Amino acid sequence: MEETAPVKVYMTKKLVGVSPEDTVQEACKIMVKFDIGSLVVVEDDRVIGFFTKSDIIRRVIVPGLSYTTPVKEIMSRNLITTDANTPLREVLKIMAHHRIKHVLIEEEGKIVGIFTLSDLLEATRRKLETSISTE
Repeated sequence: MEETAPVKVYMTKKLVGVSPEDTVQEACKIMVKFDIGSLVVVEDDRVIGFFTKSDIIRRVIVPGLSYTTPVKEIMSRNLITTDANTPLREVLKIMAHHRIKHVLIEEEGKIVGIFTLSDLLEATRRKLETSISTE
């Protein structure tokens, strides 16, 4: 894993999303189906929000909201993004500063992917396997 490499080398390009009108329960079913911890919220082909496992705990379960609550009522609207060419080291600093596990990746003003701590672990695992196989 190269800390100066652009984050686009490590990001996940396939984004899974929901509509702002979808219910929390529908969104959770999608998260379980794809075994992911976050979803983008998309309206008119534009990412308008972000929905995570943490949102479910903090904004649904703890306050006792119904699972039929629309995602738009609890999604994060303040999107934390970075450019696809940002070095991995800088992306990790952004994530640490904001205390987040996911960051959306932009290219020319459009969301093109996501980088998560799982992507970092996967890159580290691949590097370890490569170094072990060359011994």
